[in-house]
Amino acid sequence: MGHAGAAAAAVRYLRSVPAAGPVEALPRPELRCVRADERVPVDPTEFRRVLGSFATGVTVITAPAAEGESSPAGFACQSFSSLSLDPPLVCFMVGRTSATWPRIARAGVFCVNVLGAGQGELCRAFAVSGADKFAGVPHDAAPASGSPRLAGAAAWIDCTVHAVHTGGDHLIVVGRVTALGTGETPGGPLLFHRGRFGTLGP
Repeated sequence: MGHAGAAAAAVRYLRSVPAAGPVEALPRPELRCVRADERVPVDPTEFRRVLGSFATGVTVITAPAAEGESSPAGFACQSFSSLSLDPPLVCFMVGRTSATWPRIARAGVFCVNVLGAGQGELCRAFAVSGADKFAGVPHDAAPASGSPRLAGAAAWIDCTVHAVHTGGDHLIVVGRVTALGTGETPGGPLLFHRGRFGTLGP
C-alpha cells in the first residue's frame, strides 16, 4: 500500500469512529517571575560561552534627546528580535544597570539601526559608556520619532515604547513599529559570534 492508499484507509477509519465530543483545552500555564531563590546553578562564564554559539545581528538603539537633555542617546545591542506582525512589534533587551536606558525611556521612542558589515567600529563606539557616541557619526532623524537614524545602516525600525517587562538582570522593551526601511549596505549585515564580528559568506 502506497502513501495515497494509507491516507485513504486512515480517512475511512476516522469516519467510522463516533465523535467523542469537543476537545477541552489544557489549562494555561502559570506565568510568573523567577524569584532570586530559584536561580539555576549555572556558571555565568559557561552560560556566556555556550550562548555565544548563537550568531546574532548587531544593532544600535537610538533615541532623541528628551526634555532637558542636550544630546541624543544610543547604545549597541545584539539582543534584538521581531515579535509580532499584527500589531507590528519588535523587542530588545537591556541591562537594568544601563545608564542609557533611562534616557530612552524618558524619550518614549527609539530607532533600531541594524548595522551593516562594515560598521564594526561604529558598534564598538556605541558600546562605550560616558563618551559622546554621536561625535563624527553621520545621521539624520527617523521620520516618526526623530531618533537618530545612522548612515550606512542595513535597516532601520522607528518605534514607540509599547511595554517594558522584567527579565532577570535585564529589561525586555517592546516597541510598536511606526516606520521602517532598508539601506544600501554592500556586504550585508554585521554579525556577532563567539565574541567576534563576522559577515555572511559570498
